[in-house]
Amino acid sequence: MIEPLSQNLPVSRQCELLGVSRSWYYYKPSERVKGDDRMMLMSEVKKEYLLRPFYGFRRINEAMNRKGLKTSEKCIRRLMKEMGLHAIYPKPKLSSPDKKHKKYPYLLDGVEIMRPNQVWASDITYIRQNGAFVYLVAIIDLYSRKVLSWRISNTLDATFCIEVLKEALGIYGVPETFNTDQGCQFTSCDFISVLEGAKIRISMDGKGRALDNVYVERLWRSLKYENIFLNEYKNLKELKGGVSSYFEFYNSERYHQSLMYLTPDEVYFSGICPEESAQVEAA
Repeated sequence: MIEPLSQNLPVSRQCELLGVSRSWYYYKPSERVKGDDRMMLMSEVKKEYLLRPFYGFRRINEAMNRKGLKTSEKCIRRLMKEMGLHAIYPKPKLSSPDKKHKKYPYLLDGVEIMRPNQVWASDITYIRQNGAFVYLVAIIDLYSRKVLSWRISNTLDATFCIEVLKEALGIYGVPETFNTDQGCQFTSCDFISVLEGAKIRISMDGKGRALDNVYVERLWRSLKYENIFLNEYKNLKELKGGVSSYFEFYNSERYHQSLMYLTPDEVYFSGICPEESAQVEAA
């Protein structure tokens, strides 16, 4: 009906006369993968995702092409959406501040941490579980890197943060300073009242200071790459068991380079400075 080689009327004018858009004329329907080829491709995509759950559709598409499968980003994105697969990556505003809550200054600038229970720190991270997210909060002692207490919850209210704080205080005593970010869970009146009741100095990361809580962020990285990504936990019970086992290993068996290859338990319960320990061994 439309003659693209016409010398008298350009394609745009022919489309106008026919009452259709140029995009209609130039549109070419995509070739969808069907049948056995589709099932095979979905299987390969799932295998790649399980190996590298942090890959999005672009990297998985590249992986498929390198395997000799002719795919497109659009095709892989559609298949991943159908299978409910999403790349694992940090989500924005996981712990958003509440403007009504009081914020506290950051107290650790230039402070040398010399002993256990001098400074505790806490943070929240997410873990993907069966297409949804659950949330993990932990408290660590900054001197020894020991995980003192932790909880997993499927909601982001302040309750599980308060529970983990009370547990740590009940087992390990009272720290001098407690550091968190300015998330609404940590600035809530109920959470702050527990700290103030124990006469603990409250320190909070400033806006734009991503490295203020770097030790807890490093814990999350270790947990996810050394445990979560290596195991396919089928339900919340299995996940809690796996995290519990990992933190036991992390505290009592995992050698920390920053602690001169001592474990957090060895440093926390002995109170020995890692540098002093290294000097004794060398002597």
